Parts: sequence; C-alpha cells; structure tokens
Amino acid sequence: MSENDPAVTPLGEQPNDIDQSVTVTDTDEAEVAEATGDGACPVIHAQPHPTNGSANQVWWPNKLNLKILAKNPVEANPYGGDFDYKAAFEALDLDAVKKDIEETITVSQDWWPADFGNYGPLMIRMAWHSAGTYRVMDGRGGGGTGQQRFAPLNSWPDNVGLDKARRILWPVKKKYGRSLSWADLMILAGNVALENMGFETFGFAGGRVDAWEPDDDVYWGPETTWLGDERYTGERNLERPLAAVQMGLIYVNPEGPNGNPDPLASAIDIRETFKRMAMNDEETVALIAGGHTFGKTHGAASDSYLENNPEAAGPEMQGLGWKNNFGSGKGDDQITSGLEVTWTYHPTRWDNEFFHILFGYEWELMKSPAGANQWRPVNGGGADMVPLAHDPSKRREPRMLTSDLALRFDPDYEKISRRFLEDPAAFADAFARAWFKLTHRD
Repeated sequence: MSENDPAVTPLGEQPNDIDQSVTVTDTDEAEVAEATGDGACPVIHAQPHPTNGSANQVWWPNKLNLKILAKNPVEANPYGGDFDYKAAFEALDLDAVKKDIEETITVSQDWWPADFGNYGPLMIRMAWHSAGTYRVMDGRGGGGTGQQRFAPLNSWPDNVGLDKARRILWPVKKKYGRSLSWADLMILAGNVALENMGFETFGFAGGRVDAWEPDDDVYWGPETTWLGDERYTGERNLERPLAAVQMGLIYVNPEGPNGNPDPLASAIDIRETFKRMAMNDEETVALIAGGHTFGKTHGAASDSYLENNPEAAGPEMQGLGWKNNFGSGKGDDQITSGLEVTWTYHPTRWDNEFFHILFGYEWELMKSPAGANQWRPVNGGGADMVPLAHDPSKRREPRMLTSDLALRFDPDYEKISRRFLEDPAAFADAFARAWFKLTHRD
C-alpha cells in the first residue's frame, strides 16, 4: 500500500469509528422508567455541557465530573512521558521540512485531485480552521494541540473536506514522525502554502504539543444539532464565551445570519465574532480578503449526497468522512459548504484582485447548485474570467459570499477595504500580521 493511498491511517489521526451504540426500544424505555420512577431514559446520551459527565451523572446529576482534571494522561501518549517535543522540533531542519511540504501540496493525487493543481488553498483553510476556534473570553480553542484531529472539530460542518487535507500531509508526518506534531504541521502547511503562492509571511514558531484525546471540557454551545443557534438571546446577543454564530461553524454563516443574504447584517455578526477572537476591524478585513484571495468553495450539489462525517463513518473509511455520492465525488463534483464561489481570476496567486473584483462590479443574488445564497456580477459581468478548478478550458464569472460583500457595504469595513485596494503593500503587511496572530496567539 502506498503512503499516498487515502486508506493509510495516520498515527493519532483516526477517530473512534466503531459504532458502540445500543438500540433501546420504546418498551425497554418504558420498563426502565417504571422501575426507576423517572420518565427519562437513563441510557447514555450526549451531554450538551462538558461538566455534565456521562452515565453516572444520569443517576447522580449533582456529582462533579472530575475527568477534566486528568486530561491527556501519559498513558494515552504514544511517545511516553519522557519525550521532549521541544528538543525534537528544534533538531529539525525546518527548511527541509518546508521543502517536503511544498512538494507534497503541489503534486495532485488521483484519489483527491487538487483544485487548480495546488493544494495550497486547502492547506490555508485547514490551518485557519485549526487556529480559528480560539476565543478571547476564556482562551479556549485554537490550534495549539491539534484538536482538529478529534471530535467534535473533526466532524464540524465547517470542516468538511479537511480530513482530506490532513491525509494529503500524511507522507510528511510519516517522514518526520514524533519530531513534527500534527499541531505544528497543520499550521506550518498553511504558511508554506501562502509562501508557495507568492505571499511573504512573518515566519513560523513551532513547539505545539499534540493532544491524544478530544478536549471534552470545552463548551462549544448549548445546541444539540449541527448549525443550531440557541446561543442567541434578545436581538442577537451571543452567549459568552462563544464566538462562532452557530454550532459547527468556525466563524459566521457565509450566507448571512441564519442564511439571510444581507451584507450589513452579516457585518454585525462578523464584527462581534472577530472581536471575540481578539481581532480588530483592520485585522478582520485583512484576514477575510487575504484568505479569499486563494482557492474556492464547493457546492456542486446538495449535501444530501454526503454520507457520515468522520466521527460517525464506518471503519472502512479509515478516518475519512463525508463520502460524496454526487458524480465523481471529487474534483468539480465536490461538496463542502454548499456554496460554489471562486473569488479571483488567479486562485493560486497572491495579489490584490479580491478588492478589485469586490469594488469593480455590482452584485446580484444567485443560488448555488446546492441552493445556497451567493453573489455574482450583474449583467453577466466578468464572464469567462475565472477557470474551473479541474477543467481550465471551462470558465465562468467571479463570485462572492454575503460575508465578503460586508467588507464593501459596512461603512467602517469599506474604508479599510478601499485603503487596501489602493495600497496593496498595506494590505500585504496587514494580512501578514493578522495571519501570524491568528496562528500563534494560543
């Protein structure tokens, strides 16, 4: 079996895929309820709050869950308690590591072909989503321990496809083993991707020590369904310490609040969410525009074509998830967010096109093939300017998200965006600083 084969399962990458659930019939529940004098089923259920514990808390609900005091026990670490990751990382030839990453992300694999022939945009998204769970109010989240490999983050709706990004990097992880943690590799791959596509970063600081189990004590919200938003009260008051707007999203809904395609309403959500991630308006504009200079979103069809997420998928998936039954299941048939947007004319090149396109056209609402709200230039503007990711002989117009248009129509964001439009050097500097902060603050 080749090390590039998607069936190869990386160390510490695979979730617990075996279904250990027990089916309980209505009759069984009624009998248990009668015997216990309680109408609630005492079988293990998912708990919405991390301190609620599990089975014993059903019987003794006031008992404090102390498991969180023994996180990542040495017994769970395959390297043992005496391993010094800092020393191992410092012994690496980082330039050689970066060269290996660059070679890996610029060679397209048949099992998961690279958009535009370069996995760079996918690596940027992976690094961004690894670090982007950080919130300032309690300091939780972030990319410091590689939690994207574990539930719930590995199966969040916003992380569809990132299982493939980590699998693409497996040859690099396999080569360097314990000297390069997954946490460091995911962030470093984002940096290398930016540099490969022409952007000058502020560099990389390593030393992130991997966790080897899910971080069960982080409160991600009260919801028990993906994309639920019970975290809001009143007129859009977001529960503390949360930053994301819905369960399973990293930031905001790109279609607008609850799918409402209103750029000004989207700006309100963006400002609150990024503030809770310790980002000011300039950093927010730089990060959104800088990230959306590259790559595309994927919404070739409805997500009804997708099978289970990695945590729920069967063992035959070897840690991967979201098997796609639409068309070829890959390439231009990909489904992630349900949005089908390529922002710029050259999606693997650092430049200032995002702002030229944002301000250069007037925009009209359209539906993606999956039915999601997105935007295109009016009157057929920009037709044939953007290549398809896997067939450059076919072209179409640039497109934008509702959250992108917020950078033009919100008055404060608009001032910053116009400055970046007119001063590409200022934009590059702001993005470099914001990217370093995003990926190193935790």
